[in-house]
Amino acid sequence: MSTNLPAPLDLGPMPAGRRMTTLDERVVHAPVARIFALAADVERWPALLPHYRYVRFREHRADGGGIVEMSAYRPFGLVQWPTWWRSTMRVRRPGGTDAPSIRFTHVGGITRGMEVEWTFHELDGGRTLVRILHVWDGPDVPVLGPAAATLVIGPVFVHGIASRTLAGLANAAERGAG
Repeated sequence: MSTNLPAPLDLGPMPAGRRMTTLDERVVHAPVARIFALAADVERWPALLPHYRYVRFREHRADGGGIVEMSAYRPFGLVQWPTWWRSTMRVRRPGGTDAPSIRFTHVGGITRGMEVEWTFHELDGGRTLVRILHVWDGPDVPVLGPAAATLVIGPVFVHGIASRTLAGLANAAERGAG
């Protein structure tokens, strides 16, 4: 990335104690550098992942993050339910002083306030454990918000999209794409 871009966003550590937690993880049979490059290149996701409608940066930052708008479909049989969100994004690349990670905070859409972190752990044999953690208290709707988050949005939409995203990027990495 260009040094003329603004500094990376400081999203802080992942918060604890949120009402909704979803964790998607997979051992990817590819080195950290390859799967990380695919995961961090979010603008490329629609070309690799058929459930993604679009990904657009609204602002780029020096680390490859910034402000990004994303839209994906959550399939329900023949019906494709469109979703949309805007996030701040911070990227910590492999080889730095911090463990490699990609961190998002949703700042627009129904999931505003959701915190997301992708982590990458090198395993033996050129494999990588990739984890996607989502935490959230739910939409700002009294009484219904937490229930919607824990009963529908997290397990049905968040997991439904994140599991497909991880599987698609893992398959691309394992085929040698990058």
